[in-house]
Amino acid sequence: MTTQTVGRVGQLWRFPVKSMAGEQVSQVQIDDNGVAGDRGWAVREAGDTRSAKQMPRLLQFAARYLEEPNLDRRSPVVELTLPDNESLTSADEDVHRRLSEVLGRGVVLTSVRPADDLDHYRRRPPDPNAEPAPGFHEVMGMEEGDPMPDFGAIEMDVLQQYSSPPGTYFDCFPIHIMTTASLNELATLGGGEDVDVRRFRPNVLIDTGDAHGLLEVDWTGKQLRMGGVTIELMSTAVRCSMPAHAQREFGASRAVGRTLIEHTKQHLGSYCNVVEGGTVNVGDEVVLIG
Repeated sequence: MTTQTVGRVGQLWRFPVKSMAGEQVSQVQIDDNGVAGDRGWAVREAGDTRSAKQMPRLLQFAARYLEEPNLDRRSPVVELTLPDNESLTSADEDVHRRLSEVLGRGVVLTSVRPADDLDHYRRRPPDPNAEPAPGFHEVMGMEEGDPMPDFGAIEMDVLQQYSSPPGTYFDCFPIHIMTTASLNELATLGGGEDVDVRRFRPNVLIDTGDAHGLLEVDWTGKQLRMGGVTIELMSTAVRCSMPAHAQREFGASRAVGRTLIEHTKQHLGSYCNVVEGGTVNVGDEVVLIG
């Protein structure tokens, strides 16, 4: 088995509330369920977990923890900053009412539940009286004639049954990584100055120095060691419409959306499983294994 140093940990991110702007931190704890505190909360409607795929306005919110989460306490009290910069916390009595008012839909803010609480994660039949859900092409940011993306190792049957993998509010895998090489490649291919790591919401951004190209594609199936953590790259990350949406820090970008579709087959970054948990710090060496 070969090893190769491919860079250093450039940025670490956790997202206290699914689809809201998150926190850039200097150190994270990781176990089989991902980064401690990552997606510890989610907005739910009619018994289903929602994201910016269904509610793009969530991207105009920000969230931060008032206490440091850990592997045994993944959902401490979180502070929300609304689009108008009003602040409230998950402990406020009126948090559900205020979120519903701002989003224009009846929602609740809910902390992550244990994996055996399957009913919490199970998808509900569509409500015929509710606002129609976005179609597949809209969710994926696709236009007529665009090719279908390859979902690879993503377990679509699980996601058809559950709104997120039980025990988490992730889309599919517990860790999401990206490289600076991939971001630079996307910018060169047509995304230009609109390419920003915050559009893609990874947990780890690896600074790969002068390396070029979509490195994660070639890394699929291999492992990375960073600090005290080893992860396995299971699948390149399939990008939906979210990176092209306006977010709290910047506006919408058709250039980013079209470049993903036309040049990367809507793949950028990698979804990963955790082989060995531990602690990762900004600046840690990243070693490719295999």
